[in-house]
Amino acid sequence: MAERTPLLHYRLSTSVNESEPRCSPAGQALDQHPGSPRQRSVQQQPQPQRPKKLSTFFGVVIPTLLSMFSVVVFLRIGFVVGQSGLYQAIAMFLVAYLIISMTVLSVCAISTNGALDAGGAYYMISRALGPEFGGSIGIMFFLANVCGCALFVLGLVEAVVDTFGVPPDGTPAISHSQVLPSGYWWSLLYATVIGLLCLLVCLVGAHIYAKTTFIIFLVVIFVLLTIFISFFAVKPRVVSLPSAANSNSNGTGPVFPTTANFTGFKLDTLLGNLKADYTVDYTTGTMMTFATVFAVMFNGCTGIMAGSNMSGDLKNPSYSIPRGTITAVIFTFITYNLLCVLVACSCDRVLLQRDYSFLRDINVWNPFVTIGVYSSTLSAAMSNLIGASRILYALARDDLFGKVLSPAKKTSRSGNPWVSVLISWFLMQLVLFSGKLNTIASIVTIFFLLVYAAVDLACLALEWASAPNFRPTFRYFTWHTCILGIVGCAIMMFLINAIYASASIAFMLLLLLLIHYLSPTSSWGYISQALIFHQVRKYLLMLDVRKDHVKFWRPQVLLMVSNPRSSVGLITFINDIKKSGLYVLAHVQLGDLHKLPSDPLQSQYDSWLSLVDHLNIKAFVNLTLADSVRHGVQHLLFISGLGGMRPNTLVLGFYDDCLPRDKLTDQSLSTSQPTDTLDPSQDIEQQPPLFHFSPLRGSSDRQDYGEFGDGKVLGAQEYVAIIADAMKMLKNVVLARYFNNFDRAQVLSPPSTSPGMGAVYVDVWPVNLFRPDSSSYVDTCSLFLLQLACILNMVRAWRKATLRLFLCVEEGRSVRGSQEKLGQLLKELRIKAQVYPVPWDQQVALHWQRQGEWSKKHPSQSLNATEEKRKPKTDEEEESEDDYANSFPSNATRLSDDYLSAVNKLILDQALPPPAVRFLYLPRPPADTRRYASYLSQLELLTEDLGPTLLIHGVTPVITTDL
Repeated sequence: MAERTPLLHYRLSTSVNESEPRCSPAGQALDQHPGSPRQRSVQQQPQPQRPKKLSTFFGVVIPTLLSMFSVVVFLRIGFVVGQSGLYQAIAMFLVAYLIISMTVLSVCAISTNGALDAGGAYYMISRALGPEFGGSIGIMFFLANVCGCALFVLGLVEAVVDTFGVPPDGTPAISHSQVLPSGYWWSLLYATVIGLLCLLVCLVGAHIYAKTTFIIFLVVIFVLLTIFISFFAVKPRVVSLPSAANSNSNGTGPVFPTTANFTGFKLDTLLGNLKADYTVDYTTGTMMTFATVFAVMFNGCTGIMAGSNMSGDLKNPSYSIPRGTITAVIFTFITYNLLCVLVACSCDRVLLQRDYSFLRDINVWNPFVTIGVYSSTLSAAMSNLIGASRILYALARDDLFGKVLSPAKKTSRSGNPWVSVLISWFLMQLVLFSGKLNTIASIVTIFFLLVYAAVDLACLALEWASAPNFRPTFRYFTWHTCILGIVGCAIMMFLINAIYASASIAFMLLLLLLIHYLSPTSSWGYISQALIFHQVRKYLLMLDVRKDHVKFWRPQVLLMVSNPRSSVGLITFINDIKKSGLYVLAHVQLGDLHKLPSDPLQSQYDSWLSLVDHLNIKAFVNLTLADSVRHGVQHLLFISGLGGMRPNTLVLGFYDDCLPRDKLTDQSLSTSQPTDTLDPSQDIEQQPPLFHFSPLRGSSDRQDYGEFGDGKVLGAQEYVAIIADAMKMLKNVVLARYFNNFDRAQVLSPPSTSPGMGAVYVDVWPVNLFRPDSSSYVDTCSLFLLQLACILNMVRAWRKATLRLFLCVEEGRSVRGSQEKLGQLLKELRIKAQVYPVPWDQQVALHWQRQGEWSKKHPSQSLNATEEKRKPKTDEEEESEDDYANSFPSNATRLSDDYLSAVNKLILDQALPPPAVRFLYLPRPPADTRRYASYLSQLELLTEDLGPTLLIHGVTPVITTDL
C-alpha cells in the first residue's frame, strides 16, 4: 500500500528531464541517489559538450561481426570440419546459433522496452531483475570482457610469434622473417605492448575506436573475400604440413604424413569429409570428441553482446541493438557455413586435421590471412576492453559497491570513462601473466554463457510477470525462446567444463548475497515483486474458503493500534502468536474525507512500513478513515484481507488508566550512538524523526484505542460495542492488558537468581471466571485458549516455555476425575502442559453469598431460577451448554467486587514463579448495552496487577483430534 506512485509516472520520470525531482509524501526526493537515472541526467546537464553518438553500423554491426569472427574464422574452420565432418559441423553451428539466437531475441525485446543507458547487458539485467542479480552478473560480465581481452591479446601474440618468432628449441629458422626472440617473458612483453596499443585507442574514446574498428572491418572483409576467391582461383596443390603435425614425441606411435593435398572441388573429397573422424589434436596431444570440438567452435559465437556494450554511445540503442545484432548474427552464420562447405569440397581430411593454418597456404597471397588474423584479434581485444570499461562505469555509477568503485565514475569532457578504461586495462594486464590462451579460454566462454542465460532469464521473468509496462516493440520472442536459451546456455556451460561452470555459478551467488546485504535500496523496480504479485493473485484465487478445514486452522490477526509508540511490546508479541498466519496492523484515523483536501492516510504509510521493518515483523498495514473508531473497526473487519486470507481474530489493547510509555523512542535511541558521544552543540530536536507518529497523551487522558493525537477519545461504551460487533461478525476477540512495558527479550531471558526462577511460564485459565456455576473446560472458547497457548509454545523463541493449566475445582467434586479428563483431552490434542488443580471454594462462597442477599430482595425470580436449574436438560439444552458457559451472566450485577478481587488474588497466588503471560477466559458482552460499563469495570477488576494478560474469546472451532 505504501507505493502509490503510478507505474506510468515512474516510467516517464526516468526518461524525461524534469526541472524538479519527484518527492515522497514525506518530502524526500526519491531519485536523488547517485545511481538514479534522474541524478545522472541532472549531473550531465551542465556539461558544455555532449559526446557524439554512433550509428547502427559503426556501433553495433561492426563490433559484433569482429567479435564473433575473431580468430576462429581463420584458424579453426578446418579443425571443426576435419574432426567432426561436414554433417556434424553444420549441426554444431545450427545448435550454437540456436542458443545465441534465443539470447539475441531476449536482448532485442529488453532493449526495445525503454531507454537504454551505458552498461549493455548489465543495464538490461539490473533494471529487469533488480540490483542483486544485475550487480552480480555485471561483475561477471566485466570479468569476462577483461579475460576475453587478454585472451585475444594472447592469441595475437601467438600468431605473431608463430610467424616472426625464433624457434625456442634452437632449431634453425625456416624464413628470414623469424627474427623476434621467443619465450614466456618475451611473449609477455609483446602482449603488454599490444595491450598498451588497445589502451591508447580506448582512452581517446568511442569514436576513434569506431574508426579503428571500421578500418579493421574492411581488412577482415577483404581477407574473407580473398579466401572465397582462392577456393576457385587457386589450382590443386600439395601443401607441406607443419613440423608439429607429423612429429611423434616417443617415436613408437604411427607416422603421420608430411604433406597433404588441396584438391579443388571434387566429389570424392566431399564424400571423404562428410562423416566424423575424431583424432588426436596435434597442438595439445589430446583426443578430440564432439564436446571438445564444439567448445572450441563455440568461442567464435560469443561476441553477440559487443554491440549491446556500446549502448551508452549509440544514437538510438533501442533501434540499433536489435537490427545491428541480428544483422551480424545472420552474416556470420552464413559465412561460417559457406566456409565449411567450401573446405569440405576442396581439402583432404589430413590437411584439415594436421594444419590449422591451411587457409594461409592455399590463399592467392599468403600474407592476406596473416593480416586478417592480426586485424580480427586486435579488434576483438579492443572491443572487449572498451566493453569492460563501459560495464565498470555503469556499476560504479549505480553505487552497488559503495565507495570501492567511486573513482570509476570519472569521465572526460567527451563522456569517455577514462578511469574505468585504466582499471580494465590493469586487470587485463594481470590476466596476461597466465601466458597461454587455452588457460583462460574455457572460463571466458562460461562467463559469457552465464551472462546470456541471465539475459534470457530477465526476459522470461518480465514476460511471466505480465507487467503492463513490459511492451517491447520487438515482439518476435516468447517465453519458450527464453527457456530454450537458458537451457541451452546451461548445457553448454557444463559441456565445456563442469568444474568451471559450477565455480562460476557459486561465485555469482556469493556476489548476489553480498550485494543483497550491503547495497542500498534502488528505485529501478524489482521483477521479484511483479512475479510475487502474479503468483499470489493466482494462489489467492485458488484459496477457497469453502474448502477450509479445522485441522488447518491458523490465527489470522487484525491488531488495532492506536499509537505504535506505546504498542511495541504488544506488536512484537502478537507477531509470535500468529503462527505463519495473516498479520495486519490496523489503525483508524478519525475524520471526514468530504471535508478534507486530500486523503491524510497516504502520508502515513511510509512510517508504518518503516515501523514493520524496524521491528522485524511479518505484517501488513491497513489504515482507514472513519467518523468513529467503532465504524472504522467495522470497516477493517469487513474489508481486510483477500479471498481465503481474512482476519479471524481481532486484538485490542485494554481500556484502563495505565500511562503509556514511548517504547519506540527508547528503541531508536538504543540502536543509535551512545548519549555520551553525541555532539552537545547539535540540537536533538533538529534531528529528523524516524517515524512520523503523533506524540503520546498525558496522564490526564484515558489510555484507550481512541488516542490519535487529535483530541478525540474513545469511550468505554463504544469500546465494549466494538467487542460485541466483532463477535457478531464471528471474529475471535483478544484483549491485551499490561503490554505497555512488555520486553520480549527480557521476558524470554529472565535472571536465574534462585531455583526455578530462570524458567519461562505461560499460565492458562480455561474457565469462565464470571460464571462460577459453570466449570466447563471443553467449550469452544476454552479450547481456543488452549490452541493459542500451544501455538505460542510452538514458536522457536517460546519453545522452552512451560504451559501451566489451572483447573478450578470445588470441594465435594471429583478433583481426580476432572484432572484425568482434562489430561486425556490434552493428550488427544497433543498439547504438553502441567495441570494444577486450584480449589476456589472461598471465592465461590463469596459469589453465592451475594446471590443469597439478592434472592431475599427478589424471591420470585430466585425461585424460578432454582426450579429451572433442577429441571432435566433436553438435548437442545445440552447443545447450548457452550453458549451458557461463555456468555456474560444475566446476574452480572450480582458479581460482587469482593468476589472478583478474591479471584484476582487467587490468580496472583498461583503465580510462583510469575508467568511471562497469562491467558484468561473472556465472556461475551451483555446483551443489554446499559451494562457495558459494568462489564468493562469487572474485567478491569479481574485482571488488576496480573502483568501481561490476554483475555480471549473464541467463536469458531479450532481444534480436532482427527488425523
